Amino acid sequence: MKLQNKVALITGAGRGIGKGCAIQLAMNGAEVVINDRPGSTDLQTTADEIRSLGGVCHPVAADVFSRAGCEDLFSQMMSAVGRVDILISNPAYSRRGAFLDYTPEDFERTIQGTLTSGFHMSQLVSRQMVAQGRGGKIVFISSVQAEMPIGLCVAYGAAKAGLNHMMRSIAVELCSHRINVNAIEPGWIDTPGEHVTFSKEMIAAEGRKLPWGRLGLPEDIGRAAVFLVSDDADYITGSVLPVDGCFRFKDCRVELVPPVQGKS
Repeated sequence: MKLQNKVALITGAGRGIGKGCAIQLAMNGAEVVINDRPGSTDLQTTADEIRSLGGVCHPVAADVFSRAGCEDLFSQMMSAVGRVDILISNPAYSRRGAFLDYTPEDFERTIQGTLTSGFHMSQLVSRQMVAQGRGGKIVFISSVQAEMPIGLCVAYGAAKAGLNHMMRSIAVELCSHRINVNAIEPGWIDTPGEHVTFSKEMIAAEGRKLPWGRLGLPEDIGRAAVFLVSDDADYITGSVLPVDGCFRFKDCRVELVPPVQGKS
């Protein structure tokens, strides 16, 4: 129970990676406040699942894509639990599309939902952590696409790259307050969103091609988040932790390297 007596806020926690983080933090003793957009059918389901596992959970619906929505979430959280020790910032918006045809509206919404919303929520939470005077832990959920220029993902990759840099800047400024700030870069994770884009059969087939032989799971990211927000990671801040089953280097495996001819 590494996180006993800690209060954690997880945004975008209705399903997928956010849900995986919420469950793992709760199972390690944290009292969790989970957030999803207004009207989400996933939020209460996730809350019920966490409670059925013995966790303490407070679901809060709010639109964190706007400053007003982040302020609303923060206010509801403080009314419910009175403090915050951990933030897992996991809002995101993504629409795949060719650069030449990509709409300005989709680009701006991706930056707003993936990067700007992370700024708003982390600033509000950080101010509270500083006021509490007990330090804190912030983890941004980034992506390997922050480093890999994957086709049809121009806006999402740019947003995640910006998120990594923002994380490091925040980490530098909050060191004196003993607030650890880090990011996790998931690779290809088996989430409900992937099943909207790809068939079940394609996901299974593509997973077998990856170095680890499968897609990642939300709980893989959740376990990494537990580490980063625990005392075990006290000396880690301003860092990016890839959790991708070697996805970044999938084309570098020895079996894919052309055979050596003769002597070098």
